[in-house]
Amino acid sequence: MNMNLALRASPNGRMLMRILRNRSAQLGLVLLSLLVLACLAAPLLTSRDPNAIDPSSTLQAPGRLYPMGTDGIGRDAFARFLYGGRLSLQVGLIAVAIGALIGITLGLAAGYFGGWLDMFISWFTDVLLAFPDMLLALAVIAILGPGIINAMLAVGISFVPVFMRLTRGSVLGLREMTYVEAARALGSSDLEIMLRHILPNSMRTILVLVTLGIGSAILSGAALSFLGLGAQPPSPEWGAMLNAGQKYVRQGWWLTVFPGLGIFVTILSINLIGDAASDAISGSR
Repeated sequence: MNMNLALRASPNGRMLMRILRNRSAQLGLVLLSLLVLACLAAPLLTSRDPNAIDPSSTLQAPGRLYPMGTDGIGRDAFARFLYGGRLSLQVGLIAVAIGALIGITLGLAAGYFGGWLDMFISWFTDVLLAFPDMLLALAVIAILGPGIINAMLAVGISFVPVFMRLTRGSVLGLREMTYVEAARALGSSDLEIMLRHILPNSMRTILVLVTLGIGSAILSGAALSFLGLGAQPPSPEWGAMLNAGQKYVRQGWWLTVFPGLGIFVTILSINLIGDAASDAISGSR
């Protein structure tokens, strides 16, 4: 009861309550929680090594012994699904974290200081925006080389322009607010004003972008792995599993259906939560 009163007393708390009351957000939270918990509990749900090869059990259909079947060299698809989900979720989180850190920093500096710095950062962002997200990620991969770490960096860099633009637009409106002028008059440094007064008031819209961005980052990371530019064999990752399973579509449909379903459910649940958060912010204005 006290917690509910505390949530309703603050704007962020009221927004959180609106999100939690949203049926779509509730469905998204349930689906995402189940999937994340299953991936985290992979050692408890299966004792099989996701990379262990068993030539005598190749292309076994889903059943009691192998819930999601086996692949063309006898590896347990269920174990690979769970451990691959860990890697796919990690790609999404780290990539968005990279994009948000760089983009928010550039947006804060450009919006707050303005002048030539704003012109230069905006020009740099426009150059990046000239490339589609996937094309920009492919260009970064071409420079850095294939690999899961480089794929995270590539996807993260492709998110920088979006975070920069959103943060800059928010800062341009906030830097003229009365409380910012008061903080400046009291002798607060520019860094303190940006971090203590401007950034916290920009976070609500940024968090919506973070939420929706994780789903997009997971999809982009899976696409890079599907092309052979992300996770490298024998690492289990949903995109790489789709790539490996496409040659067995007729004999082993489960090799593409289950990782594809994992990507679909994850992105769907994240988008449901993100849309509810966007609606909650729009309704609070």
